[in-house]
Amino acid sequence: MPLYRYKAVTAQGESIEGEMEAASRDDVIGKLQDAGNLPLEARETQAGGLGGGLGQLFRRAPMSSTEMVSFTQQLATLMGAGQPLDRALQILIDLPDNERARRLIEQVREVVRGGSPLSAALEQQHGVFSRLYINMVRAGEVSGSLQATLKRLAEYMERSRTVRDGVLNALVYPAILMTMVVLALVLLLTFVVPQFVPLFEDLGQELPWYTAVVLWIGQFLAGWWWAILIVLGAAIYALVRQFNDPRGRLLWDTRLLDWKLTSSLVTRIETARVARTLGTLLTNGVPLLTALAIARNVLANLVLVQSLDEASVDVKSGAGLSYAMGKGKRFPRLALQMIAVGEESGELDQMLLKVADTFDIEVKNTIDRLMAALVPVLVIVMAAVIGVVVLSILMPILDLSSSIGG
Repeated sequence: MPLYRYKAVTAQGESIEGEMEAASRDDVIGKLQDAGNLPLEARETQAGGLGGGLGQLFRRAPMSSTEMVSFTQQLATLMGAGQPLDRALQILIDLPDNERARRLIEQVREVVRGGSPLSAALEQQHGVFSRLYINMVRAGEVSGSLQATLKRLAEYMERSRTVRDGVLNALVYPAILMTMVVLALVLLLTFVVPQFVPLFEDLGQELPWYTAVVLWIGQFLAGWWWAILIVLGAAIYALVRQFNDPRGRLLWDTRLLDWKLTSSLVTRIETARVARTLGTLLTNGVPLLTALAIARNVLANLVLVQSLDEASVDVKSGAGLSYAMGKGKRFPRLALQMIAVGEESGELDQMLLKVADTFDIEVKNTIDRLMAALVPVLVIVMAAVIGVVVLSILMPILDLSSSIGG
């Protein structure tokens, strides 16, 4: 029998993972559920992990984030109109322009027609659908409110995508500006500056120190560009290795939270993300401990993941969510106060969604202010650097011209 690797949440809210031999993925899920656990993932282990990892790195997802939102919205609409699940999936097969997306929906429909629930069909699609997506669908099936769950899930995905796209769009112009200026500087130093070396040597004139430095940099880049590329490649490889190593990643994430320039922004982004996830799960009827175990997977910062894990332990012991999240002193005080109000009023799920909305707005405003200040600074700094290079070459020539004229 094939070997499956699984991850699940116990009835006490603890995350467990391991391996199990079973005839199929459905058998693994069934055994986990029979033991009182909530399955998060069940995937067949692959031989040749390196090749599989490289293949997954360059493999494009069958559905983009936009297509995933559309699929979820359309499925919720069709089910809300009274269409059975298999009929709704049949209708959706012909809607995407992407052939891979159509095949994916067709595979989901076939599994559903075979008698499996939608959550099991989604889980069999090799990681296309996130754990959050699958577990919300599973909770909707258990509570008998799948259509409402899909609608809330689509709203969650759309809002998350909007925030992410807003951050990326704000960074596009500064990134393009910096790239173009750096390329211009490299081309100037590599191809233009070395052309003046023979001229200055023929003149035999003593050069200012800053001109000598610029000429040396230009000659070094022109003669050793291949070595520089090797060093840069090795440095990038070392950074990626460190980032993939849990200890190195933890050290990097700690620095991000301790550095004043990034701490506020990173904390607000992560707080909005985890609050929206928790609020959506709780609204859908998922227990708090289970929601915390699922929500940790949406956090990108390992320090905050550890803080949320510690909060889960305290919540399991009977502490309130605001108190438990506040012990680590990593989450913003405003978010904790709002969560405390939600706990006192019995509307924790709605208050968590308000926390997410509040911090999404703060993130947008913070990024807008940073970009408004960063772009002029980049322009001034890069213009100054290029100006220094140009003047370093022109000044000896102008001095020579003035001496000859005199």
